[in-house]
Amino acid sequence: MKVLLIDIDSIIPNLALKKIEKYHIYKGDEIIWDFPLAKYECDKIYVSCVFDWNKWKCEEWEGIAEIGGSGYSLSINLPKEINDIKPKINFGFTTRGCIRNCYFCIVPQKEGMIHIVGDIYDIWDGISKEVVIMDNNILARPEHFFLIAEQLIKEKLKVDFNQGLDHRLLTPNIAKKLLQLKHINEIRFAFDNINYKGSVLKALQILIDEGMGDWKTRWYVYVGERDTFESVYERLNILKENKQGAYVMRDRKVHDNKQFIALSSWANTIGAFKLGSFSEIFNKSERMRSYIKYIPKHYLKNL
Repeated sequence: MKVLLIDIDSIIPNLALKKIEKYHIYKGDEIIWDFPLAKYECDKIYVSCVFDWNKWKCEEWEGIAEIGGSGYSLSINLPKEINDIKPKINFGFTTRGCIRNCYFCIVPQKEGMIHIVGDIYDIWDGISKEVVIMDNNILARPEHFFLIAEQLIKEKLKVDFNQGLDHRLLTPNIAKKLLQLKHINEIRFAFDNINYKGSVLKALQILIDEGMGDWKTRWYVYVGERDTFESVYERLNILKENKQGAYVMRDRKVHDNKQFIALSSWANTIGAFKLGSFSEIFNKSERMRSYIKYIPKHYLKNL
């Protein structure tokens, strides 16, 4: 049987399609990736859509393909015999779900309360020196986090907790273990709301007390419709003052907001973020200066 796999988003590796691929390879089927014209010669088609703004691209596949993914439907799941497959492609989940209920996140609705689904040996191919863990809130199961950490240390693997860690769950023991690990990138956390200022500063102090150096963490700074220039700038400045990195994540609904683009241009380039204040970098960047009419004047000095 010929099986066609279509990744609508084609931005990040698609774990569900990788599971489907392995399932059909086990059955002896031929796999064709991302070649729409092959639909006329294939026996079965699977389509995955992760982001809801791409859902319209699924229309041409309706009625002829199995379609899933969070961008298409939160209620469609892989059959158990496929979902249970462990592709071992060096990225994946060891837990699913989350204890939080952030207004911008679909994880609790789609995956429910956090639960364990595997460990490093379900992800790692036994060859690579790096693994990417995509868990949404692994620190909500601290005993599992310590298990994963010990496996990483035993196998001498670099790791990226790429969804960011929940700083509110940080303890001295967790911080100590995190700092013992080899990270592919900086240790990632999230600073999604200025109301978390106190808990962010507390988490940073825990990390510093356990020996963390300057610029060793990077914090996702979510920016949505409820945010203002001031609410984003304050979070970024707190991180800069504490010599830690930031990454402005603009919600698609505010993606074209010129104020947030300017802040992203400063913070998301770690060299610029380290080098100077917002106003200093703004003054040096021709691109950023093109947004001058959108920036509150008291944030711009020496212009």
